[in-house]
Amino acid sequence: MQLLAPRGGFRVLAIEDPFMDQTLLLACLVSVLVGLGLAIAFFKLSEKKQQERLKDESDRLLETARLQAENERNQLVLEAKESALALKAGAEEEIAGSRKSQTQREQKLDRREEQLQHQEDSLLKQQRGLETTQNRLATQNQKLADLRSRLEKTLQQQVEILERASGMSKDEASQQLMQALESELESQRGAMLLHHKRRLSEVVKEQGREMLLTAIQRFASTHTAETTTSTVDVPTDDVKGRIIGREGRNIRAFEKATGVDVIIDDTPGVVIVSGFDPVRREVARLALATLIADGRIHPAKIEEVVAETGKKIEEVILQKGREAADEVNVSGLHEKVLRMLGRLHFRTSYSQNVLRHSVEVAFISGLVAEMLGMDGDLARRCGLLHDIGKAADHELEGGHPKIGADLLRRHKECPEVVHAALGHHDEIVTEYPYTMVVAIGDACSASRPGARRESLERYVKRMEELESIAERFDGVRQAFAISAGRELRVIVNSEKTTDEQAATICHDIAKAFESELTYPGEIKVTVLRETRFVETAR
Repeated sequence: MQLLAPRGGFRVLAIEDPFMDQTLLLACLVSVLVGLGLAIAFFKLSEKKQQERLKDESDRLLETARLQAENERNQLVLEAKESALALKAGAEEEIAGSRKSQTQREQKLDRREEQLQHQEDSLLKQQRGLETTQNRLATQNQKLADLRSRLEKTLQQQVEILERASGMSKDEASQQLMQALESELESQRGAMLLHHKRRLSEVVKEQGREMLLTAIQRFASTHTAETTTSTVDVPTDDVKGRIIGREGRNIRAFEKATGVDVIIDDTPGVVIVSGFDPVRREVARLALATLIADGRIHPAKIEEVVAETGKKIEEVILQKGREAADEVNVSGLHEKVLRMLGRLHFRTSYSQNVLRHSVEVAFISGLVAEMLGMDGDLARRCGLLHDIGKAADHELEGGHPKIGADLLRRHKECPEVVHAALGHHDEIVTEYPYTMVVAIGDACSASRPGARRESLERYVKRMEELESIAERFDGVRQAFAISAGRELRVIVNSEKTTDEQAATICHDIAKAFESELTYPGEIKVTVLRETRFVETAR
C-alpha cells in the first residue's frame, strides 16, 4: 500500500496487488481468443454456405448449358442434313446436265465425223480429177513445144527472106526502128509533160486551197474593233467643270501628264479622250475614271493617279504578252519581247486587234506547217512575232517589218523568226520557208470575213465603186454588191445579149476589178441572164 500526494485537498490511497493484475490480463486474453474462435467459426460457416450456394448455381448453369448445347447440336444436325440434301439435289442436277451436254457433244461429234467422211470422199474425187487434168496439160504442153519449135523455124525463115528483100541485117533494121520510135516518143513525151504539168498545177492549187481552208476552220478567232477615241462617263455636268479646273489648269495638267487630248463638249454625261497612242489613251481613260470616282481633281492628284495607272497598265501589258505566248504554246521569250507583244493588245490595224491577229496567224502558220511536214512550234513562234514591230513603229523610224526584225535580232531570236518578221510582206527575197508560211497565215487572217471592218462612208463608197464599174459594160441592166463587197450580182438584158456575151461580160468585169481596185481576198462576179414569156388566158 502506498500513500500518494494530496490532490484537490484529498489524499489518494493506492493498493498494488500483482496477482490481481495477472488475473485480469489472463481474463482479457481468454476473451480475445474466444472472440477470435467464434469469428473464425462464423466465417467458416458462412464460407460453407456460400460454397454450397455457388455449387447449386454452377450445377444449374451446367444443366442449362448442357440443354442449350444439345439443342444447338440438334439444330446443327438438322441444318447439316438439309445442306446435304440440297448438295445432293444440286449434284444430281449437275450430273443430269453433264449427261445431257455429253449426249449433245457425242451427237455433234457423230455429225462432224459424217461431214469429214463426205469431205474425204469429195477430196478423193477432186484428186482423181486433178490427175486427169495434169495428164491432159502434159499432153498439151508437149503439143505447144512442138508448135513453138516449128514457129521458131518459120520465123527464122521469114527473117532471112526479109533480110534478103530489104538488104539490111536484123541489127540494122532494129536500130532504124528504134530511132523512129525514139523520135515519136520524144514528141509524145513533150505533150505528156505539158498535160501532167497542167494537171499537177491544178492538183497543187486544190490541195493548197484545202489545206488553207482546213487550217482556218480549225481555228476561229474573235476580233476587237477600236477607234482613236475613248469615252468616260461622268455622273453630272458639274464634274466637267471640275475636270477643267480654275482657268483650265486641271485639264492642262491632265493632258500634259497623259499626252492625250481631252474633249469636253455639250454631250451630256460623256467626256472624250482622244489620242493616236492606244496605250496612252487607255492610261488616260482609266486615270480620268479614277479621278472622277475619287472626287479630288487637282494637278498633284492628277500626276499621282496617272503614275499609278501607268504602272498598272504596264503590268497589264506584260500579262497580255504572257497570255498570248501561253495560248500558242511559245516559251522562252525575253521580257522585253513579251512587253512589246502585250502592247499590241492596244493597237489596231484596219479596226483589227493586232495581238489577236498575231495569235491567229500563229495558229494558222503552225497548222499549215504541220500539214507540210515542217516544225509547227517554230512556225507558231514566227507567226506570233511577225507584227511585233507595230508596237513601236510610231516611236522609231522605218516600217514595222524592219523595226520588228531589229528588235528580235537584238534579243537573240533565231534567223527564221527574224526573217519572218522582216519579209512577211514579200518586200525581200524569201530565204526560209517559214516566212512564206507566215505570209500565208497573215493574208488569211487579214482577208477572212469579219476580220477587218471599215467605216460606213468607206463601205458605201466601195459598194458604189463596184456597182459603177459593172454598169459601164454594154448590156448590163443592174448590178448589186453583196456579202460586204465580196460578191457582185449582175443582171444583163436578155434581149441585147446572148449566153456567150454574158460569159464575156462576166470575165471582163472580173478583169476590171483586178486592174482598177485594191482589195483583200477575192470578189466573186455572177452574171444572170433570164428570158421570160408571159401570156394571159382570157
